[in-house]
Amino acid sequence: MSIDEPQPTDSAGASATAPPRAAETPRSLAEALRSRGDDELAALLHARPDLLNPVPTDLTQLATRAGTRASVVRALERLDRFAQQVAEALAVAPEPATYGQVLALLAGDDGDPAVEPAFRRALATLHEQALVWGTDERLRLVRTARELLAPAPQHPSPTGLGPTVAEATAGMSPTRVQEIVTAAGLPTTHDPVSAVRSLTALFSDRERMSALLDEAPAESVEVLSRLVWGPPYGQVTADPARHLRWLIDRGLLLPTAPGTVVLPREAALHLRAGRAHRVLVPEPPAVGVAREHRPQVVDATAAGQAYTALATVEELLKDWDEGGPAVLRAGGLSVRDLKRTAVALDLPEPLAAFWVELAYAAGLLASDGEADERYAATPAYDEWQELPPAERWAALVTAWLAATRTAGLIGGRDGKDRTLSALGPHLDRSVAPEVRRRVLALLATLPEGAAPDPDTLLARLRWERPTASRRPADTAEPEDLRSRIARWTLNEAELLGITGRGALATHGRALLGGAAHQGAGDGGATGAGGAAGGPNAVGDAGAAGPGEQAALAAGLLAPLLPEPLGHVLLQADLTAVAPGPLERPLAEALSVIADVESKGGATVYRFTPGSVRRALDAGQSASDLHAFLAAHSRTPVPQPLAYLIDDVARRHGHLRIGAASAYVRCDDEALLDEILADKRSQGLRMRRLAPTVLAAQADPGTLLEGLRGMGFAPAAESPEGDVLVTRAHAHRTPPRSAPEPVPEGPPVPDATLLGAAVRAIRAGDLASTAPRKAAPAAEGELPRTTAAETLATMQAAVLTGEAVWIGYVNAEGTASQRVIAPVRVEGGFVTAYDHTADEVRTYPLHRVTGVAELADD
Repeated sequence: MSIDEPQPTDSAGASATAPPRAAETPRSLAEALRSRGDDELAALLHARPDLLNPVPTDLTQLATRAGTRASVVRALERLDRFAQQVAEALAVAPEPATYGQVLALLAGDDGDPAVEPAFRRALATLHEQALVWGTDERLRLVRTARELLAPAPQHPSPTGLGPTVAEATAGMSPTRVQEIVTAAGLPTTHDPVSAVRSLTALFSDRERMSALLDEAPAESVEVLSRLVWGPPYGQVTADPARHLRWLIDRGLLLPTAPGTVVLPREAALHLRAGRAHRVLVPEPPAVGVAREHRPQVVDATAAGQAYTALATVEELLKDWDEGGPAVLRAGGLSVRDLKRTAVALDLPEPLAAFWVELAYAAGLLASDGEADERYAATPAYDEWQELPPAERWAALVTAWLAATRTAGLIGGRDGKDRTLSALGPHLDRSVAPEVRRRVLALLATLPEGAAPDPDTLLARLRWERPTASRRPADTAEPEDLRSRIARWTLNEAELLGITGRGALATHGRALLGGAAHQGAGDGGATGAGGAAGGPNAVGDAGAAGPGEQAALAAGLLAPLLPEPLGHVLLQADLTAVAPGPLERPLAEALSVIADVESKGGATVYRFTPGSVRRALDAGQSASDLHAFLAAHSRTPVPQPLAYLIDDVARRHGHLRIGAASAYVRCDDEALLDEILADKRSQGLRMRRLAPTVLAAQADPGTLLEGLRGMGFAPAAESPEGDVLVTRAHAHRTPPRSAPEPVPEGPPVPDATLLGAAVRAIRAGDLASTAPRKAAPAAEGELPRTTAAETLATMQAAVLTGEAVWIGYVNAEGTASQRVIAPVRVEGGFVTAYDHTADEVRTYPLHRVTGVAELADD
């Protein structure tokens, strides 16, 4: 940027020190890891599971892997905001830095007592995750993290600081360095190194630096104020103005490239009162309460919404029962089909897309795989329908919590500017399950019945997991994906009945199990331990699994759901009112006899000639319908409804339609004359073949619908002349499994895997570091002995029970070093307890390159 652009300024500061911890200073990260206990190594592997793939052979390899760029970037991204700020401060501090130096960069010259407790927690997190190593007197950030976070012209530091005086003057001529030292009022030196050291000491001395700036022109101070909080680079002309020349001459602006100058780090820290960050956020922002409701009201509202969710999914799949929309060539649902589904569900398109995706995630919906591929219900849907309502709800919310498919993205565009369609590809976002659970966990920290303020909730989430950005923390950014998923989570949880009126319901808390209690008590602990489960989660056998949590939630929800009814109220206007949810057999039978007119707390069904004819086509008789209505109505069957059933039944099947091309058969010749005389039958192109038979050029289905549209009630018949009973055909896909969530990185290892991995790493480290009596000829080589020496040493070790060090080359040609305790030597094989693998193994002697005894100590 140009140094003439105005920038806001701010200043504050603090300083404090803490006594160093008494500990031996490690010389490398591997040595630091070697001093850790098994629990600490397990905590590291739990926090950074990518280090386990594959299991490192020893602690040196573990340290090397922990310093790779991909692993360090992932670990930094999973830190909370303050832990990131501590790492950023370490990147601009001297290397190695002391505890007091880093704390001073965070708290400033004046010292902020609230910073130190949070700093200790954040530093412990960085130590635990092997991003920082060393004692409090010699703290070191791993090299890759320093390279990522240290200031550079290509990527300025998130702190807004620039290079040090020594870095900025590297390559500058000794004469020019001496000129700067003289202009700053310092004595000349005999070499540029001491001159740079003297200038650095001046900029770091608060009193002398203040005295120097007191002599500066006002315009020069204004330029510094624009650069102090970053970016520290500015553009100057070949002949800079007088106030710029004053700064350049005294080294307060140092050239880095032709026409570019930078504010040195030491000078910027003086202007910032010693603070590395303009805005420091040591504590997580609290989640505010927007509204409060009685817990009973929240639970009742959530239960009602849960029942509506079940009804919506059932209605969706019933609408697709005979085969749903076609699958697009690129996969997914077309915009037109989504609109039709939204109209059928009487919902906006985004909500319809959410329910479609939820049914797909739960394994209730899939493509049928036919040549003319369509979406349809799966066999799992029939099993799901047989479950009690609360268990059906639990199945839906469990699928929602674990799904990586994100319905909120539908309608947007991907990286290649392609529209994202419902049920289509490219909707998976690996971070979605974690964000959903964290949002619910934060809701659980609020008092019962309290609905959160969404903005404070999003601020808390952004603190726990900041977006990957190299801009300063106070720079405005567009809403990131995690924040959008969090907003969608609040809406979707309400739709599913996990929350009611914005507050977490009792059965919603049960879904979280131990996570709710952990979220309530962690207070936003630093690092991944607070946001994603820290070392306390290692080996937590007492926590309930997702299935147990879902079962507990279903048990709490069940008493709140309305009981299904076995009756309706028939009315004289040819309607039936269901005052609540109906039992499944009654609801299915009633949906055949009548059409749904309105839904809500009470469902209204309307009887029409078409609906009654539909029941007759399904094999019911008029007497069956009368008996059914009388048995399930709390009111007498109205006379108009009885007349409607009898009238439709009397005419039903009077006309018979079969396949010739198609024909109409009727014993009443006058009725056939009436059909031929009707102008609406001209499109069917019928002609009389016999007094009681008409032939048509339309197919039987078209002829059947055409005559029904003219007001007749024909019935289809088989080639044998029997009436065909038509029932709705439920189209099902072959057995399908629900889509697998796309994980975000490697899975978090369980306690068993962690224990085995730690033992293997310890054993491998023992093999690589154990002292030997006979060292190899060169560092890194395997021991070399003759076959006779190898056999003799092995046999001696069997007699003495001692362990030996061997070199071994496996069948693939991979060489390794192992510490073994031989048990038996025979037939060209040695059977031994392998300390490296922590198990008994058998090795061919011809693959052992050599053997050496271990040192006595």
